[in-house]
Amino acid sequence: EPSPHLPAPKDVEVYSYNFQSLLRWSPVPVENGSVLYTAHYKTESFEEWGSMGCAHTPRTQCGFPPAMRRRRWTMVLRVRAELGPLTSAWAHTAPFVAERDTTLGPPKVNSVSVSPDSLLLSISPPFTPEAGDILQYLVSYWENTTSPTEKKLSGSKTLFQIGNLKESTLYCFSIQVKLKIYSGHWLEGQQSAPECHRTALS
Repeated sequence: EPSPHLPAPKDVEVYSYNFQSLLRWSPVPVENGSVLYTAHYKTESFEEWGSMGCAHTPRTQCGFPPAMRRRRWTMVLRVRAELGPLTSAWAHTAPFVAERDTTLGPPKVNSVSVSPDSLLLSISPPFTPEAGDILQYLVSYWENTTSPTEKKLSGSKTLFQIGNLKESTLYCFSIQVKLKIYSGHWLEGQQSAPECHRTALS
């Protein structure tokens, strides 16, 4: 029986970055005693609430267990506060779909090889791709001058050649990744911080 004296957790949300997701909420303030929390989840297709492995925990967040790491499932999560025999009402999240709602970080630049007329970039995605994933990388690059003109390249390979460059000149680039998702749309990742390299002298 939820107690009217124990408020439900507020600011309940799923934080998801590169498909690593967690449920988090604001602590429930009480005069004395320590509040514990229990979190559950359910999928759109299954009406029963399942345990997230966070029961009677003092923490204000709960990571997704492996069973929940499904990108295309629509899930609703809920959390309640508990203080001794008292329990609060449940606070629910909006429906969460990892493939739609996660934030993709920038790709990682593993190495840059310079030659007089090109930069060769070796990059890797910010998350571990699943079988069948279609990834597209967008590379923006520009000469580091007072009025830079940005050019763009795109492709699905993790080795990129930026060619037709001037020798011994400083060029900068920034990369982002896009993942093709179930709906046919693309989930766009964050841009990497610009990185600059000087081409070699021939």
